[in-house]
Amino acid sequence: MIRDAYSIAFDPLLPWWLIAALVLPFALLVAYALLRRARGGLLRLLAGAALTAILLNPSLVQEQRAYQKDIALVVVDRSPSQKLENRTAEADATVAELRRVAETSEDLDLRVVETAGGTDHAEKGTQIFDAAREALADIPRQRLAGLVVVGDGQVHDVPAAARELGITAPVHLALTGDPAGRDRRILVSQAPTFGLVGKTVDVTFQVDDLGSAPQGTADVLIRRDGEEVARIAALVGRPQNVPLEIAHGGQTVFEIEVAKAAEELTLANNAAVFAVSGVRDRLKVLLISGEPYPGERTWRNLLKSDPSVELIHFTILRPPNKQDATPINELALIAFPVDELFDIKLKEFDLIIFDRFQHLGILPDEYFQHIVDYVQEGGAVFESAGPSSAGQFSLYQTPLQQIFAAAPTGEIRTQGFQPQVTPVGLRHPVTADLLPIGDERPHWGRWFRQMPASTARGTTVMSGADGLPLLILDRVGKGRVAQLFSDQLWLWSKGFEGGGPHAELIRRIGHWLMQEPDLEEEDLRATVIDGKLEVRQQSLTAQTGEVTITRPDGTEVKLKLADDGRGRATGSIAASEQGLYKVSDGTRQAFAASGALNSKEWSDPRASAQPLQALIEETGGGVQAISTQGQPNWRRMPAESAMAGTNWLGLRQNDDYTVTGVRNTPLLPAWVALLMTLALVMLAWRRESK
Repeated sequence: MIRDAYSIAFDPLLPWWLIAALVLPFALLVAYALLRRARGGLLRLLAGAALTAILLNPSLVQEQRAYQKDIALVVVDRSPSQKLENRTAEADATVAELRRVAETSEDLDLRVVETAGGTDHAEKGTQIFDAAREALADIPRQRLAGLVVVGDGQVHDVPAAARELGITAPVHLALTGDPAGRDRRILVSQAPTFGLVGKTVDVTFQVDDLGSAPQGTADVLIRRDGEEVARIAALVGRPQNVPLEIAHGGQTVFEIEVAKAAEELTLANNAAVFAVSGVRDRLKVLLISGEPYPGERTWRNLLKSDPSVELIHFTILRPPNKQDATPINELALIAFPVDELFDIKLKEFDLIIFDRFQHLGILPDEYFQHIVDYVQEGGAVFESAGPSSAGQFSLYQTPLQQIFAAAPTGEIRTQGFQPQVTPVGLRHPVTADLLPIGDERPHWGRWFRQMPASTARGTTVMSGADGLPLLILDRVGKGRVAQLFSDQLWLWSKGFEGGGPHAELIRRIGHWLMQEPDLEEEDLRATVIDGKLEVRQQSLTAQTGEVTITRPDGTEVKLKLADDGRGRATGSIAASEQGLYKVSDGTRQAFAASGALNSKEWSDPRASAQPLQALIEETGGGVQAISTQGQPNWRRMPAESAMAGTNWLGLRQNDDYTVTGVRNTPLLPAWVALLMTLALVMLAWRRESK
């Protein structure tokens, strides 16, 4: 829009200071004459004014101004909380009304920016001012009519002052949603990330009824790995502490869910999901060596090097059947504490290792039966067989035969052989990773002694000479048993012919015996990492399984897993929603927690202008609740006037323009001014001469 504007400009013929020096004395003299009522005083004043006008050289300036349209920036919140109630429709209606206002205004343009409120709603909440700053970078500040935020007001990156945005225009809020809405939420204020297996951890949470005074109790359900473990009545508005037991090692997923209240806005904040990693306290291991030999130190060093292991080691140096003439007072041996170890404190041990142990009457059968009961109730036994294991003093001649999956044949092989991982061992978590992917033939050092055994059950994960079973793993009742039919593991520790993964093998066997979840043969795991739900299925049988994933909102999706050939089938999908993900393969279930413990986005889903109130007041803006007050009347207001009132919001008129043309016209031509001055001087002289 182009309009003409007029102004008067001066182009003095003399410097301003000289003009002032000439005019000031003359003005004083004229003023004196006027006070004295001298004749011709007024004419002298007019003559002086005409002369001054000649010196100032005034002209009329005519400008052609192209007025620029003002720009109103509209930032529309499309974060998850905007999907509640009728907020989306209200936002759309507000944007449509603003577009209509802009289309019917000659001097207003509209810029609409829609933002999802950032990518991490759980951690950071709704972030809209990054999008606002980016849009403002392209808008000249002298043309900004106003910043209009269309949303529920729950913004979590509000600048502390308008100067951080670099604006002076009003900030308005077109509030979507009912400001009188109510909601119930649960917040977990304390939840540990680690806990000891078999112990409890303390979790503190609080139930709040937003929009109403706290009163009464609310039913809270607590689940552990999908199974209900407790129901409590929690006082609304007060912290509640509850102890939760860590039942196993590895990740345990807890879900605390509060019952739905009346007239809730959303159930997204009615549950809190978090994971606790279960770790074992120091493992108490009993190692019994039947006799001194080179491998005894290997076992001791391996176990002592692990800071999480508390080792008790006995070596049978003087069995009861050994008789010689050594005086008792010269013996430096202690009696084997049979009663204390295998009766009183047996259940305190996490693992019992028999290393080349011989049954020489040291333990009565009653105590062997105690060990059988200990395994069936959840204990673990590892036997490393030696040459005596095939004879009459073998452990297989005791009640322990009930828990052993294989028994020696009585033969001893003394040929060199290279331990191999069996086909099933390539899929078993204990031995699958001993060899690189794609390499099924190890390059380890040889062993030279093996006790052939016949297997009745269990899983043979390693084989030795002529393919005979070397390492067998078995489950017995609630416990586990491992059998190694060679006593030459120590050769690997010495680096013979390059050695082998002795430390890793023993570590994995020990963790499997301790029932570590990561080493389960048949297992299903799910974890959320960097916004992805990663699923891992472990199985001894090759398969390309399909799992069903239930998202936090209850929708289901199928996921095809890819088998890597080492017992693991994996797959992943995006996990953008916060909450509990459930994964099922038909027989097993896995759970994974996604997002922050307490989502910032859902901490208060009510419509409220409070987060933006300070910024609105600083800039002179206003708030209109669309659901209760309807659409505001948008007005164009001069810059100096108020920008908000009852049921109306103002967009500032900046009247910014650019000059496209200028024309100067002298107001007083020099010859006209000179004639006028002379005429006035002559009239003044004539008047004074009378």
